Amino acid sequence: MKLHGIQKMTLLDFPGVVSCTIFLGGCDFRCPFCHNFELIDGSEKPIMDDSELIEFLKGRKALLDGVAITGGEPCLHKDLPELIRKIRAEGYKVKLDTNGYHPELLKAILDEGLVDYVAMDIKNSEEKYALTCGLDTIDMDKIKESISLLMNGNTEYEFRTTVVDELHDENDFEQIGALIGGAKRYFLQRFTDRDSVPYGNLSAPSFDKMHKYADIARKYVTDTELRGVE
Repeated sequence: MKLHGIQKMTLLDFPGVVSCTIFLGGCDFRCPFCHNFELIDGSEKPIMDDSELIEFLKGRKALLDGVAITGGEPCLHKDLPELIRKIRAEGYKVKLDTNGYHPELLKAILDEGLVDYVAMDIKNSEEKYALTCGLDTIDMDKIKESISLLMNGNTEYEFRTTVVDELHDENDFEQIGALIGGAKRYFLQRFTDRDSVPYGNLSAPSFDKMHKYADIARKYVTDTELRGVE
């Protein structure tokens, strides 16, 4: 498998674990606020393959405890389970980031106990989900199945939403709350603009709005927190 990027050490991407983060290419969504669009449109060339990653990990055991796998969308890669097995064989914990659109592969990974933590994006309310993903239509049954797999499984997980002022309002968080009601934890992340974001004219919600949205979500998910917001 080809890897398109690596962050050699982070304390932020894998809760409670000193880890590196690896980036896989390709995604079936086209979110207009994406920070990693170069991984989606193919402009970012691979920097290593899985064998080179394993050699890197062999030499980092005194420094790292885990590997966070993100993208793009990692679950587009059918050989993802084999990559995770290789990482785990070196003694590392594994976190998976996913958009939740591939419940069949997610189920296989969970059933085998391959990951220690999953972070799944909840893009928006059902009626605005496709718009927020940059698509004409979306199969919400796939999203709901992935939500159910995590909420009814034994793997630690979080749901998270990147909040964009032009895409989210209070009603959306009522609907998102109902969609993931009773979940273990939910994070709201405030959008920040970067040069790599594919579409302009998007902005971050005010801090007051972020706190208001979190208060709405807490009616459904008690452990709702803001990430990257004071």
